[in-house]
Amino acid sequence: MEPNHEREQQGRIQPRSVTPFPIPSRIPVFPLPNVVLFPKTYLPLHIFEPRYRAMVSDAVTSGQCIGMALLKDGWETDYYGHPPVFPIGCVGRLASVQTLADGRSNILLQGLERFAIEREWYDKAYREATIAVTIRGTETSLDPMVRRRLFAMLESYLQSRNDVPTWQELFREEVSDEIIVNTLSTYLECTPLEKQFLLEADSLHQQARRLSDLIEFMIHDRSGAKGWG
Repeated sequence: MEPNHEREQQGRIQPRSVTPFPIPSRIPVFPLPNVVLFPKTYLPLHIFEPRYRAMVSDAVTSGQCIGMALLKDGWETDYYGHPPVFPIGCVGRLASVQTLADGRSNILLQGLERFAIEREWYDKAYREATIAVTIRGTETSLDPMVRRRLFAMLESYLQSRNDVPTWQELFREEVSDEIIVNTLSTYLECTPLEKQFLLEADSLHQQARRLSDLIEFMIHDRSGAKGWG
């Protein structure tokens, strides 16, 4: 990311949550040009801009939620204003906040659910939005054929880069298909627009199929990605 923008760091796999966390209907929106948050994943961020320091401070005392949204192309000309964002994002719960002495902070967001922006608000230093949570339902397992194709594509991709040992944890039986698909969507080194395409899938099956197609393309693309983030 450019030096003047918030920085994404290495994340972790999120365990399944038993009790749904209450999501407010109006939440702060944190727009970034290269970060897409997925449900059932974690995202650490370093916060240093004054407006986003205020956003975190307000979120701590009200709702504990921040909506991550991807900036659309052309955001550079109006970064310090309100450049357009994609209408589908993901709500993150503030799992931890480490406030530093100079006012900056390190936060850890826990991906909860996707949301659709219904209305944006600009009466604070940062953007807010009235949202509708777009829960896909109770689907957490893939059709066996969809799962086999995804894993076959993933295995071929990893073997071509000698990266299988790094990702063996994902293949443990107790890790659900939902977590696997969202974690792969997070760490596959593709473009932010491709990640947004994965996030906007209507179902877990559709997301898995899109992920398989993307991995297959990367395998056959001579100028493909360098590896995993």
